[in-house]
Amino acid sequence: MRHLFFTNTPAHVHLYKHVVSQLRSEGHTVSVMARDYSCTTALLDWHDIDHTVYGPCGTTRWSLLGRLPQHYIHIVRHAREFDPDAIFGMGAYAAHAGALTRTPTVLLLDSEPTGLDHAVSMPFARTIVTPKAFRKDLGENHYVFEGFKECAYLHPEVYEPSTDVREHLELTSDERYVLVRFNAFGSHHDVGHGGFSADERHELVERLADHATVFVSDEGDDLRLDELPARPFDAHPGLLHDALAEASLLVADTQTMVTEAALLGTPAIRSNSFVGPDDMGNFLELETNDLVYNHRSFDSVLDTAEQLLDRPNVEREWKQKRDRCVDDMVNLSSVITSLARAIGDTTAIQELRPRATAHEERDTQPTRHQDSPRQ
Repeated sequence: MRHLFFTNTPAHVHLYKHVVSQLRSEGHTVSVMARDYSCTTALLDWHDIDHTVYGPCGTTRWSLLGRLPQHYIHIVRHAREFDPDAIFGMGAYAAHAGALTRTPTVLLLDSEPTGLDHAVSMPFARTIVTPKAFRKDLGENHYVFEGFKECAYLHPEVYEPSTDVREHLELTSDERYVLVRFNAFGSHHDVGHGGFSADERHELVERLADHATVFVSDEGDDLRLDELPARPFDAHPGLLHDALAEASLLVADTQTMVTEAALLGTPAIRSNSFVGPDDMGNFLELETNDLVYNHRSFDSVLDTAEQLLDRPNVEREWKQKRDRCVDDMVNLSSVITSLARAIGDTTAIQELRPRATAHEERDTQPTRHQDSPRQ
């Protein structure tokens, strides 16, 4: 069979990398289309995944809008030439490529606020797959699984931490360090949202540096680290998960890395304008399981960070909580591979259940209570 995958962001590369490898090993013909955005193509090269770039995109606000026509021209031309049996992606590119080539399309979604993207994508999808924590109902083709999209690459069945990442970071074997991730808020779904201010970024780094070595990953690349007690995270982005697994703490105003930290057993604090009662389901679920903290208040971020770094054996405690939580989660790469073999047909895939049925059953279960964050 012939399968087309879209990797529009670095996270999409991780989502599909094991699936692409497995399908190719089975003799399927796989084409990967990529957007030249951030480190997307660098990760594809790192994982030795041949790909076709359909166009570039910057990290500044509205940088995508003017490039869309050219993107679509390249995508449609390639999709028609490749003639896939199934298309996989996370939004409009995949859905519209499927519609124009009359190809069954599987969308894997996990962000409720991207309402416009859902509206222009859902009508063209054969199957829509989300984590069970996803709080929106996307119709009769909506199926859910136990876990998060990051289970495709951080589930224990597919991920094993590197043993030499400290050498790449030039750290001693017992040196504690914190990762700080700042978002550029340049994606279309980030319009109207924000995270730490410039002054808050400076204060955060300075306070964390009193407790541990600080590495900063700044998507917008506008923070002057030479003025701060911190080091840039300048290792290859392919090493980021290994670095995150060894860290004592992640503090971020972005999204994906927070879920990744939780699945790696690293304490994580998330702070941006998405946080609140209408927050995304995956972050509410992770907070319920006492794996992440979602704070709007900057003072709460600082207080929680310092308390966690002062907490004895916090790294071991979080690994144990992670192990208990991951026990119920699926290997999502295996599920997506099964969907590819079935051309999007969910009938024989036990790990997927209709969203309505799964949520009716969950509503009858006892409520899980969050552990105290100050134990």
